Amino acid sequence: MDELTQDLVLASGDTTSKRSAFWTMLTLAAIIAGGGVLTDSTATVIGAMIIAPLSTPIMGIALGSVLRRRTGSATVVFLAGLLVVALGMLMSLVLPSDYDLLSNSQIASRTSPDLMDLVAALATGLAGAVALARRDVASVLPGVAIAISLVPPLVVVGVCLGKLSGWLALGALALFVSNLFALVFAGMVVFAALGYAGDADKAAGRPTGRTSAAMALLFAVVFLPLAANTMATLLLNAWTGRAKDAAQEWLADEPGASVTSVDANSRTLHIHVRAPGRLPPVQSLLEELEGRIPQGIPIVVDETRGQRIDAGKVGG
Repeated sequence: MDELTQDLVLASGDTTSKRSAFWTMLTLAAIIAGGGVLTDSTATVIGAMIIAPLSTPIMGIALGSVLRRRTGSATVVFLAGLLVVALGMLMSLVLPSDYDLLSNSQIASRTSPDLMDLVAALATGLAGAVALARRDVASVLPGVAIAISLVPPLVVVGVCLGKLSGWLALGALALFVSNLFALVFAGMVVFAALGYAGDADKAAGRPTGRTSAAMALLFAVVFLPLAANTMATLLLNAWTGRAKDAAQEWLADEPGASVTSVDANSRTLHIHVRAPGRLPPVQSLLEELEGRIPQGIPIVVDETRGQRIDAGKVGG
């Protein structure tokens, strides 16, 4: 237990050395993650995940809850989060004023979390806690660092705030909080199961009532918006599929016309079509859509004039 405390709690052991290493590596990880996000580079973001030390104090929260000790880890996580967000805001200044944040896959993928993100984070947290508690499986830690997304979402929060996109920032923050909850919860379960419970109630093997209540509240705060977003995504996928079917029926009698894609953006359904000539009346499309999607959803038809040409084979 003492060895695990030394590993996870910055306020134990050689605090000066541990804290300087933590803040140095966190700052570098945030800068690397910021560079990866702004350049839309997955490899660079993965590099930031590997060196980011933020999971250490988060697991320190879990250990402190099981041991029923104040470790100061929660304060470290809070201050670390503020630092990463601030760096993200600072780095967002290099982006042009009309930059489309959702055109960047590193940003778009972290601003709309769902329940699968929470499930994956819980599994990752369990693996990380076991690796920390058992030296014989510690080799999985680099994989855990890559799987759990901590610093990149906070960087995205900062970038979105820097571009005054509050809703996108809130989505990225929800992803970070869900991963934070998953790590703390998984860590508490593993540490308690392995016998790290505090002496005051070691037989119970579970955290205090106050900690349990806080975890239940955090779970509700995380679960409800993720569940709502998951449901919205499922409904949106169903509506876009129905809209595509209706649009294909609408163009069925037009030679060479086709539906290239259907997507939703800013609560508007965009139907992208390609046709060599004039399109049928749009009113007939709206009639096809009646009963397939909810009323009141704006429909936009994006038309591309042209046709597919079979050029043959090279060297044929």
